[in-house]
Amino acid sequence: MKPLVLAMISVFSILGVISPVSYATNSSSVETTFLQCLSNHSQSSSPISEVVYTSNNANFSSVLQSYVRNLRFSTPTTPKPLLIVAAKNYSHVQATVVCAKRVGLEIRIRSGGHDYEGLSYVSSKPFIVLDMFNLRSINIDLADESAWVQSGATLGEIYYAISTKSKVHGFPAGVCLTLGAGGHFTGGGYGNMMRKYGLSVDNIVDAQIVNVNGEILDRKSMGEDLFWAIRGGGAASFGVILAWKIKLVKVPEKVTVFQVDRTLEQGATDIVVQWQKVADNIDNDLFIRVMLAPGNGSREGEKTIKVTFVSLFLGDSARLLRLLNQSLPQLGLQQKDCIEMRWIESILFWAGYPNGTSLDVLLSRVPMGMIYLKRKSDYVKEPISKTDMEALWKVMIEIGDGGMLWNPYGGKMSEIPDTETPFPHRAGNIFKIQYSFNWIDGRLETTNRYLNLTTKLHEAMTPHVSKNPREAFLNYRDIDIGTNTKGDYKEAEVYGVKYFKHNFERLVQTKTKVDPDNFFRNEQSIPTLAPKVL
Repeated sequence: MKPLVLAMISVFSILGVISPVSYATNSSSVETTFLQCLSNHSQSSSPISEVVYTSNNANFSSVLQSYVRNLRFSTPTTPKPLLIVAAKNYSHVQATVVCAKRVGLEIRIRSGGHDYEGLSYVSSKPFIVLDMFNLRSINIDLADESAWVQSGATLGEIYYAISTKSKVHGFPAGVCLTLGAGGHFTGGGYGNMMRKYGLSVDNIVDAQIVNVNGEILDRKSMGEDLFWAIRGGGAASFGVILAWKIKLVKVPEKVTVFQVDRTLEQGATDIVVQWQKVADNIDNDLFIRVMLAPGNGSREGEKTIKVTFVSLFLGDSARLLRLLNQSLPQLGLQQKDCIEMRWIESILFWAGYPNGTSLDVLLSRVPMGMIYLKRKSDYVKEPISKTDMEALWKVMIEIGDGGMLWNPYGGKMSEIPDTETPFPHRAGNIFKIQYSFNWIDGRLETTNRYLNLTTKLHEAMTPHVSKNPREAFLNYRDIDIGTNTKGDYKEAEVYGVKYFKHNFERLVQTKTKVDPDNFFRNEQSIPTLAPKVL
């Protein structure tokens, strides 16, 4: 990949100048006009017709379904795109943007398909899917300690590529291996090295994006406002990410991991109470996630809460044990609980693979299981008391399903100003919550039941989480916190301040400047300012 050369290619030499036309009302005529536009602006060296899948194509359904990661949005009644463009080079992306704008079609941009609410491949309006899975190259420059990764590359592929070049480099990103770089990074991108190195967006130094005019821009040509916006503000509101330039980070040759379970009968409550006191201020090399779920107790008919502590420590087990014996002795961690391994092997451990699994699984694009799911998020700024925690256990036992993941903050996350990127959840947060409910029965009544259970647990946490606004994490997309059906600022402000707090206003200003007609939009996109406000 030669990013600077590509960034200088003029869209007009590839596509020509195209004037907008009125929004067509008939989907068949819209599709025909769109396809004709693509044909007119296809390059002979890479015909775009080879990557277009209409609903009449025998492979349409398989291509659409191959990157659906939430079965809630894979039902007979789920709206389907008019067609899919599975771009293989940048000119395909440029043509798709310009032609979709010309005929008035919405674009849904999909890199890995992990949008929890399906917004990367579902819309209630006539739309197409711009699929980025073919654009997955990864070019690593160890001398510069950086890499260019295309948006269709998965985290597993990125980690694998790094491991083939170095044993002492890594990248701070998620633990789900099939996440696409395009969406994961632009929502913030967090993982188990965030306390040491911050988020993925804190380690991005350049990018390539196709803007609303079909032009390819890099950091220099897009300007700092847009470069700021796409690193945590959801790039799908501003354009199509082609590639990121990431900064690799140093990791030791040996890291230590552990996963231990404790129940209420084994003192889990006291451990979690103490974990809250130290999780955000313990050594930056240590990340301990807490997973909570209802389960069966030791006696027949008895219910309990199982608490799983899973950790990555950027160091050896001896230093880890000294740290925890001092800061979290209630956990009772022992040497036999600790496993020393290479950083790349810890990626497999966190993904749930047995020790000794081949690194080749990092290259798989097939998730470990397909499920129906719902996720929500919260931020906790003050420790939850033991009394309140015990009341919470009762609610969880009553619900009887699902659970929460508590992810510690602090460290580097507290050092980076909350205006450095659109992601505002920095200093002052002890941990972030992910509410997690999965099910395998796709009947509507079952889905509604689980959605209601998720809401019940979320409501039970209300006294213990952030307020005014009740903050949320963009990567944990949640339609419940607000939608924007009219492109209206006031509608968008409802969810915008929860995701971005005070950074929402700057995102709106940037959006208005780079996409004034609000072409790049979805149910939770950044709006433009109304003309009278400008």
